[in-house]
Amino acid sequence: MGGKAEKGTPKYIANKIKAKGLQKLRWYCQMCQKQCRDENGFKCHTMSESHQRQLLLFADNANKYIDEFSKEFADGYLELLRRQFGTKRVNANKVYQDYISNRDHLHMNATQWETLTEFVKWLGREGKCVVDETEKGWFVAYVDRDPAAIAAQEAKAKKEKMDKDDQERMLDFIQKQVERGRKETTVEEPSYSEFKRESSQERVTLSLKRKAEEKKPETLPTSALKLKAKEESTKKFKTEKEDIKNKQSALDEIMKMEERAKEKANRKDYWLTEGILVKITTKSLGDKYYKRKAVVERVVEKYCAHVKLVDDHVKIKLDQNHVETVIPSAGRLVRFVNGAYRGATGVLKNIDIDNYCCDVEIAEGPLTGRLVKRVQYEDISKLAS
Repeated sequence: MGGKAEKGTPKYIANKIKAKGLQKLRWYCQMCQKQCRDENGFKCHTMSESHQRQLLLFADNANKYIDEFSKEFADGYLELLRRQFGTKRVNANKVYQDYISNRDHLHMNATQWETLTEFVKWLGREGKCVVDETEKGWFVAYVDRDPAAIAAQEAKAKKEKMDKDDQERMLDFIQKQVERGRKETTVEEPSYSEFKRESSQERVTLSLKRKAEEKKPETLPTSALKLKAKEESTKKFKTEKEDIKNKQSALDEIMKMEERAKEKANRKDYWLTEGILVKITTKSLGDKYYKRKAVVERVVEKYCAHVKLVDDHVKIKLDQNHVETVIPSAGRLVRFVNGAYRGATGVLKNIDIDNYCCDVEIAEGPLTGRLVKRVQYEDISKLAS
């Protein structure tokens, strides 16, 4: 008995179950939007009159249909990415698998892109997503063009700038207090001369006579007066030295508080900075680029950067996890990329190889001349010449 199975029969139920899930892509006709279950069904469909009419329509304006299919596929993919993941960074293939889980989705073989990689690169070129390639494949992050979202981001950036300005004013005030304290503690040291006796024949006479009506003031010989003056001067110098020590301790405490405040404000989980030298540590690009040095030309979304090889004109986009800082020899310029002095330029003075740290003297700004000790390797990097 031919034809369709009657409703309610086991064959009818089996056919419904088969048609419910996803079928093979090679047996799907996008123009007719018809899914066939096997090769024979697809062959019969291609020979049908309705399919031939659709092919004639396609032949009249092929570019129009391909553009429409491409737009529908891109819109569906981006809508799913925006709705399900927002602006978070996510694996492109994961989004694609969620997209094709819908039985009525538009298939990629009907679009202008042959592979998912080409589609992801197109998203990056069009500015619809921020894309980057890692060892685990391509990752995408949706770029929200909604006016309300842009306004919220601008408001957030403005607030961060105001907070930063307040913090900078506070740090300037603390710096002025430190400079004022240093000026007040500057004391001239007393000068000493050699002790000499004026005359070796000097005699000391004592008189036991005393008049009742008047009493002469007590007088000391010249040598005793000089000795007493020397003791008083020494005592005064010790007192001044103790005062200077106490004030210096207070200044050190203020400077430590200032450094702790700056460390808390400037310690971030991202460190890439334009103009520094970095070393490529990933092997995903092949041995050709492994351990090569490059200059950071532009930072993208804080965690990625466009770098240019030092001895070549090749430009690469890399994640910060795929590069590391470069520590130069003593006397070279470095840039603080993280920590309390983030963004400042300094001169490398000393390297402690055993403890993976170094001493850096700040070379610009209001803190010029300050020596920062025990700076970790990952907090500084060589400044590109």
